[in-house]
Formats: sequence, C-alpha cells, structure tokens
Amino acid sequence: MAIETLQIHGVEVHIEGSGARTVVMLHGWPDTLQLWDATVQALQPQYRCVRFTLPGFGQVDARLPPPTVEDMTSSLLAIIQAVSPHAPVTLLLHDWGCVFGYELAMRHPSHIEAIVAVDIGDHNAGAYLASLSMGQKLSIASYQLWLAWAWVVGRYVHQGIANGMTRFMARVARCPSPQAPLRWTMNFPYAMRWLGVRGGLRTAAVKPTCPVLFVYGEGKPFMFHSSRWVHDLRARAHSAAHGLRSGHWVMLDQPDAFHALLLRWLSSGDRRRVPRS
Repeated sequence: MAIETLQIHGVEVHIEGSGARTVVMLHGWPDTLQLWDATVQALQPQYRCVRFTLPGFGQVDARLPPPTVEDMTSSLLAIIQAVSPHAPVTLLLHDWGCVFGYELAMRHPSHIEAIVAVDIGDHNAGAYLASLSMGQKLSIASYQLWLAWAWVVGRYVHQGIANGMTRFMARVARCPSPQAPLRWTMNFPYAMRWLGVRGGLRTAAVKPTCPVLFVYGEGKPFMFHSSRWVHDLRARAHSAAHGLRSGHWVMLDQPDAFHALLLRWLSSGDRRRVPRS
C-alpha cells in the first residue's frame, strides 16, 4: 500500500493502511519508526497505521535543546489531532514511547480510545520500585546513567566519544537497531530522568482510564512493571496483560505471537469509538 506522508510540528509522519480505526505507534530508545515495519504489515489490511520517529530521536540538530515533557506531549497531540481529527486513536507504545504515550493519554484522555503498551508498565510507581532487588536497581541505574552522561559528553565535550558510548551500550543491551545511525542526542530522556535536563522527567503516575493491553518480555534480567500492574489490568474490563518468551523488543523477538495477540485484542470486546465534537 502507498505511504502518505505529512509534516506536522517538524515531524515527518507516515500513514499506511486503511480502516475506520487509527493506530498511532511510538517507539523508544534507540529506535526509529522502522521498529514497526513488520507490525504495520500485519495491521494495515484492517487498520490505519500512523508512525514517525519521535522528536529528538532522529537526525536532529545537536545545537538545539531536546524536547521537554511538555514539548513532547504537545507534538504528539498535534499529530493525533491532524491524523484523526474526529475520533480518538489507539496508541501502540514501546519503551520511552510508553512513558510519553502514557503521559499524553492522561493529559488528553478524550483523544485516546485504547493503549497497547509493550514492556513498560507502571515504571514510576512505588510498587514497581519495591519489586526490584538491589542488584536489579543497580543494573538499571548503571546503564541509564551511562546513557545520561553520554548525552552530557556529547553536548559539552565531544560528540564522537558520546556516539561511541551510546553504541557501546546498545551492543551491551543487544539492541536490534543498526549501530551506525545511533547518536548521543537520542539519550536525552535518560539525561532528563537522572540529571534534571530540560526540567527533568516529571510525569504523572501511570493510571490510564482507557482499555489497555500490556505485553511484556519474560526473558529479561529485570522487568519494567510490577506484578500489581499486571494483576490490576487483568481484573479490569476490556484490559489484559500477557507475557511472551522474549526480551525487551517483543515485536521483533516474537513477531508472530505478538501480532496475533495484538490483532485479536484490537478486534475483540467493546472498543467504543466516541467521535469528538
């Protein structure tokens, strides 16, 4: 199918597929819109798929400041309003896309009919922090602080060194993204979280009011959600939580199982689409 492209808030947005419902896909670190290639192929016969590289993650001018949380949610809202002006959308989220997507959904719930979140759940809840062992907390802090300081090195010291630091950590994490395009600039969320860059990462507790499908990889050294998050979703009407035998990139490690689960959930249950006035 042909790809329609739009320029919205300086972001190149790709629209593929057809159908009455729109699915907006947000990736995380260190990915781009290409993360969703296979997912678009699976969904586009039935759904209108919208994807783009998140602000700050692509080839950006390193002299410009990274987006704040408010900048990111404003850009995401503008994109949703442009691609689906009369009906709410379903968000398909992964990694940092979950963090920003949850924030968007809680700030502007009338624009979101459902959320499919991959591998990141109640990341800022006390229940999640309490579920981690000291070793797991240290592991998370070590890789995230490495990336946060890589951003600082790139901004203020040497971009080549910072790019090398970023690519090193991507190899350690076994990231499936190609190494060559990875740049220090895409580490800005870690610098926000740990170093308070651009006002820090002040986000609300993750409590979406719409139906949620949560899919997570079971084969990781630590989770990004609490058991309470899974329990609560399974107890909610029209929501669900499923673990698959995969790592963090569930849609790449287990594409057939993930897409079958995704299509089944999207087509089942009561997904009322309430037009906006």
